[in-house]
Amino acid sequence: MSSLESLYQQVILDHSKEKHGRADLGEGDVLDPLSTARSHQYNPLCGDEVTVQITLGGTDVETVAWTGDGCSISQAATSVMHDLIVGRPVDEARGILADYRTMLRSRGEGEPDEEVLGDAVAFAGVSRHANRVKCAILGWTAFEDALLRIEAARPTAKDES
Repeated sequence: MSSLESLYQQVILDHSKEKHGRADLGEGDVLDPLSTARSHQYNPLCGDEVTVQITLGGTDVETVAWTGDGCSISQAATSVMHDLIVGRPVDEARGILADYRTMLRSRGEGEPDEEVLGDAVAFAGVSRHANRVKCAILGWTAFEDALLRIEAARPTAKDES
């Protein structure tokens, strides 16, 4: 194993043990649909599941909290996602998600942009294992779904006229 692969494995292990953004999401909480949404995603192939709750502050991702159970890849990927998108403008977070998704679909081809993806490049090797890609994208899919829920609840300029 190369030293780079070893480093990537260590990033995944560290994040699967020290889960950044993991929190108890109050099940009965009333959420403001214009700024906060929650999405639960489940992988029936392996049993991984994650619930992500996001709050937008204007056009920025203000908070990301999550809970879930599953393999170290799904847990670590959600932890890394938290670190990458909290405090970023929504458009920038979407760009990071798009780059991450492209990397996971690459089947190991190409070189991911570490300046954009940061620790998420540790999951580049997952792209060579189709059965693990769903694990690595689960939390990100929940983030995207929650974001779409907020956007659907917000009035558009057309609605206001």
